[in-house]
Amino acid sequence: MKRILIALSSLLVALTAIAVPAQAENDRYKRVAYFIQWGVYGRNYHVKDMDVSGAAAKLTHVNYAFGFVNAEGACYSADPWADWQRPVPAEQSVDGVADEPGQALNGNLNQLRKLKAKHPGLKALISLGGWTGSKYFSDAVLTAESRTKLAQSCIDLWLRGNLPGLEPGAGAGVFDGIDLDWEWPGSSGADGNIIRPEDKQNFTLFVEELRSQLRAFSRDAQLTAFLPAAAAKIDAGFEVRRVFRQLDFATVQGYDLRGSWENRTGHQSNLLTDRRDPNDPRYSVDQTVRDYLSRGAPARKLVIGVPAYGLGWTGVTDGGDGLYKPATGPAPGKWAAGAEDYKDLVNKPGKRHRDLRTGAVWLYDGNEFWSYDDPVVLTQKAAYIRLKRLGGAMMWSIDQDDSRASLTTALYRVLK
Repeated sequence: MKRILIALSSLLVALTAIAVPAQAENDRYKRVAYFIQWGVYGRNYHVKDMDVSGAAAKLTHVNYAFGFVNAEGACYSADPWADWQRPVPAEQSVDGVADEPGQALNGNLNQLRKLKAKHPGLKALISLGGWTGSKYFSDAVLTAESRTKLAQSCIDLWLRGNLPGLEPGAGAGVFDGIDLDWEWPGSSGADGNIIRPEDKQNFTLFVEELRSQLRAFSRDAQLTAFLPAAAAKIDAGFEVRRVFRQLDFATVQGYDLRGSWENRTGHQSNLLTDRRDPNDPRYSVDQTVRDYLSRGAPARKLVIGVPAYGLGWTGVTDGGDGLYKPATGPAPGKWAAGAEDYKDLVNKPGKRHRDLRTGAVWLYDGNEFWSYDDPVVLTQKAAYIRLKRLGGAMMWSIDQDDSRASLTTALYRVLK
């Protein structure tokens, strides 16, 4: 079976090389990964690790997660210590040089600056919002005045680099643009988020205002957004055609399609729709792509999100291969119940099952069921991206890949 899968991967790579004409240098596939701000703590994952693993050389963009929006409608750092205050020791530094007392910029931002110097083609974007940082977006974009204020605040803080407590411009040049990660305009996200029906129109107006201010700041500044998978959330929050006119590209959620918040197992990131899926609606990456294309999104601006983690259920005891079976709750995970990094899942005991027709792999041990992506699945997805002439792939999040950047490499081999 292993030899068959390796042969399949090689065939997919070969097919993609001839199925689509080579892209011009200015229209290359985007290879995006999110770097989490808080990874420097318990996870002990640092900017340097992207370089050591080889991942940085295989990416076009690093999205730094996250900057927040406060109740006053301004951008702010949720963790200044990690962002620019923490002195980074030599062993954690990209260039092996420790931060010195009194230097202009420390922390992750200085390390991103060093990483970009080592990999000149790499872009870094500040991602605003996220699951826990989107509470006040609706208020912040409610009026023309508030939209102008928010755009000015974000550009001043993150692009001009006017960071609190530092000399003006100390953080300039770290970020090449802004990634909007409002979860979600017009529909539910984290508990307590402010939601309004007019979020949909106001999101568009804010994107247009932000784009206008970015052009005034720098013609090269990039603007992207992270967008949801479900058609209901797309329609509640996004004027797709109009928004995409302002974006360089959008990363589209291709994961969390199913998870342990439900009492039945399923695929969390399947490429194609499974006709056996008993759920309504049936989700898949392909269905999400079709939904965006039908609403006016240009294919070349759709960058498909892939997970570097799995979602798991426990109490799955009905036998078989475990798929679409009842579960009692989320499986135990190192960092959160029901979730586990790829680098840990790959060594987890149990039987692996694969559905090449659906583009999915899962692990089942008679009790726990884990849905995740491995290099073979990502090769399939990368081939799909090329064949559909989409914009590229995005990974959440880079710290969850293994020390050899196996997932990142699988995408790179097809999308370089």
